[in-house]
Parts: sequence; C-alpha cells; structure tokens
Amino acid sequence: MEIFDALHLARLQFAFTVSFHIVFPAISIGMASFLAVLEWRWLLTGDKAYKTMFQFWSKIFAIGFGMGVVSGVVMAYEFGTNWSGFSQVAGNITGPLLHYEVLTAFFLEAGFLGIVLFGWERVSPRAHFFATLMVALGTLISTFWILASNSFMQTPQGFAIENGRIVPVDWLKVVFNPSFPYRLAHMTIAAFIVAGFMIAACGAWHLLRGRRDEPVKRSFSMALWLMLLLAPIQIFIGDAHGLNTREYQPAKIAAIEGLWETEKGGTALNLFGLPDMEAEVTRYAVQVPHLGSLILTHSWDGEIRGLKEFPKAERPYSPIVFWSFRLMAGLGMLMLLTAVLGLLLRKGGRLYEARWFQRFVLCMGPSGLIALLAGWVTTEVGRQPWTVYGVLRTEDSVSPVSAQLAGVSLLIFVIVYFAVFGMGVYYMLKLMRRGPVEADAHGESRKHPELHNRALDALQGE
Repeated sequence: MEIFDALHLARLQFAFTVSFHIVFPAISIGMASFLAVLEWRWLLTGDKAYKTMFQFWSKIFAIGFGMGVVSGVVMAYEFGTNWSGFSQVAGNITGPLLHYEVLTAFFLEAGFLGIVLFGWERVSPRAHFFATLMVALGTLISTFWILASNSFMQTPQGFAIENGRIVPVDWLKVVFNPSFPYRLAHMTIAAFIVAGFMIAACGAWHLLRGRRDEPVKRSFSMALWLMLLLAPIQIFIGDAHGLNTREYQPAKIAAIEGLWETEKGGTALNLFGLPDMEAEVTRYAVQVPHLGSLILTHSWDGEIRGLKEFPKAERPYSPIVFWSFRLMAGLGMLMLLTAVLGLLLRKGGRLYEARWFQRFVLCMGPSGLIALLAGWVTTEVGRQPWTVYGVLRTEDSVSPVSAQLAGVSLLIFVIVYFAVFGMGVYYMLKLMRRGPVEADAHGESRKHPELHNRALDALQGE
C-alpha cells in the first residue's frame, strides 16, 4: 500500500482536520448544556456561586465554539478540493443535510450567543436564560444533522442510484438510517463526558492548590455526579451500538476484534494482540473463550463472521481499529472507576480532601477527548474502504489532484492548525488555570486570601 499517493495523503489531511474540528464542537456541545443547568440553578436558588460558575465556563464555551466554527468552515472547502468525487456522487444527500444544520442550528446558536456572553445587564434574567437554552438547543440540533449525514455514510438507506449519483427517495429513511439513533446518543453523551471531565479536572487543579470556595467545590462535585450518571449509560449505549454494527457492518466488527476465522460454537474475545493483515492472523493474542459471543451476540455460542469471509479489498485495516477501540473502551472503564471512587469518597466526607483522588481526576481531564478521538478513528477507519458503505469506494471519492499538491496542503494545514488552534487551546488552559473568581457587590473580582494558607497546610499535611 502506497501511503504517499494522492488518495492516502488526502485521507491523512481529512483525518488531521476532522480530529481538530471534532474536539471543539464536543466541548461546546457539553459546555452549553452545563451552562443551561448552572443558570437554571441560579434562577431557582439565587445562589451567586452558580452565576460565578456560569460566567467563568461561558468563556471556555465561547473559545470552543469559535474554534469549532473556524475548523468546520475549512472542512467544508475540503470536500470540494480533495473529495470532489464524493461531492459529485453523494452531494444530493450530504449537501442538504449540512445545509439544514446551518439553517436550524448555526443561526440559532449565533443569534443568541451574543446575549449569553454580553447580555447580563441588557436583558432580564429570564430572557438571558432563554438565550442560554436556545444556544444549548442549537448545539444539540447541530449534532443531530451532522450525525444524520455521517450515519448515512455508515448505513445508507432511503436512496436510489441515478446516472451514477446517489439521490434521495425517502428522506425519513435517509435521516433515520439504522445506525443513526445509536450514533447520535453515543456522540451526544460523549460530548457531555468531554465537558464533564474538563470541569472536574479544573476543579481538581484548584483543590490541589488549596482553594475551597464554593464555585470550585461545586464544579468538581457536579462534574462527578454527571460522570456517575453518564458513564454507565454510555457503556449501555455502546453495547447497543456494537450489536447494530455487527448487523450492518460485520467487517468492521471483525476488524475491531482482530477476528479472522468464523468460530463455530462460540467466539473468543481477543483482549490484546497484534493483527497482521498479510498473514491473516492476530499474533500474540490473549483470548477469553466465548466472551466475544457474550458481548457481541448476548449469547454463549453466538457466531461472529471472521475477516476471511470478506474479500481482501473490502477489509478495514484491523491493526488501527483493534487498538483505537481498546483505547476508547479502556478509558471508558477508567471513567466509570473515577465516578465510583468519587461516590465512595463523597459518602465518606473526603471528596474535597483526598489529594490522591484529585490528582487522578486531573490526569483523567483529557480522557474524554482522547476517547472521543479514538472512537471516531474506530468508526471512520472501520468503514474503509468505503466512503458510503457498500455504495461508494474511497478511491473513487478523491479529487484528481497530484500527490505533491496533496502533500503540500497537508503540511500547510499542520503548521497553521498547530499555530492557530494551539494558541486557542493555550488561552483556554490559561483561563482554567485561573479558575472561577467570585465578584463582590461592586462587581470586582474577589481575591482568595485563604488560598496561600490552605496550600501551605495541604503541603505540610502530605
């Protein structure tokens, strides 16, 4: 396989740009709903700590939203420059779906975002809360349309082929294709988890530095309650998604499991191993008998098709999806462990004092983003060699550009993205390092005179 031809360079470029892009919408999707909860609690209780938290986390949301818009615009142009074959064949489906996303979601978000960020003294509290709800709703609507488009590429239905082009026949079937409900739920909860671990890690950082004011403690506590709720739900949805994938994309499941032979009477699960595409075997496999059947068919002797049942030209690249899936699943287990440990410490009254746990939560801060990226790698690489599964091959989707041109544009993207978005991430982390700051009656930021003493006390206690 030539990795420096135009096809693979175009794939690398799209993988690079989409990896940057997906991070920021995930942050803004999760953060927007968190802001709505904070403002609702403030209106309900009048507790100023919630307003302080809202005003702080709205800055993080704004940065994520802005960078998500910029990176998304770049990807829209990329469809025309690098993937004209895909646009020509599938544009009758993907074009309208992305257009609906702009009309129903982006305008809603952009229209109310200014009120959310700058309208505290200009509109009533209820009007401001309504604007916050509209922004949160807009992010969820955006998720709906983007996942509808991508899910169609995974499990297409409701279409016909006319003159070599995919045309819609039934829009309800196009949108609500077989994998769409599972992928929408999985992605939405993933975005909430991304935001939740960012918030928890920020709280852990400030707790370790000695802060014990309400905005810090409450951010930490609320994020851990959120993880306790969402981590088990995400595991349940992931299981249902796996069953759906086995039905509609069996080659992807075989590649994820590193499974080459169809085993009769029950399929073992390869916990670890090194899939070898040439030798058609998973080397050094650590197996658990029948566990593959239990997980993927919910039966002791369920049968799962091996990769050898599919033509070589239609097999996903197993070494990548095998490990990206295990990275995602392993982090999911650690997330559940984090939430359970938080509950136990909460019951023991040591949630804000257990420094070992706060360090663990701080290390888990980027876990949501890493799991999200690993999941998307599993999804997109596992779909290969198809752009639209079973309908349009990736090699037929690429634009007729030279490898040199594709390589130069990839290099430019790498340089520009790391410079521009690197600065955005740096500023976001700088804000999180400062943390939520309460304001006094005159609107001035309060200092935390107890911070230095608490930090010294904590250090002396270690």
